[in-house]
Amino acid sequence: MRTIAALQALVTAAPLDIEPSAAELDAIEQEMPLIRAEVELLDAQIMTIDHPANELDERRIRRARRRVLAARRTLANTTFGEAA
Repeated sequence: MRTIAALQALVTAAPLDIEPSAAELDAIEQEMPLIRAEVELLDAQIMTIDHPANELDERRIRRARRRVLAARRTLANTTFGEAA
């Protein structure tokens, strides 16, 4: 039995030590309230997947949507580089 070997070198990604820059970390930090609000909205929506939404679930989703909108408004009104 003859073995089959690859004629080319293996194609693998080179290990990269790429870390986010300070500016990228600052941008993430500035967007964190919006990210948290969106996660909260998603959690509220996930809780209603397996059953019809009751009044409490509807209120929870409405509050989460309002928080997302408020966080988006705040982020939109904040210039980049300005501390929140």
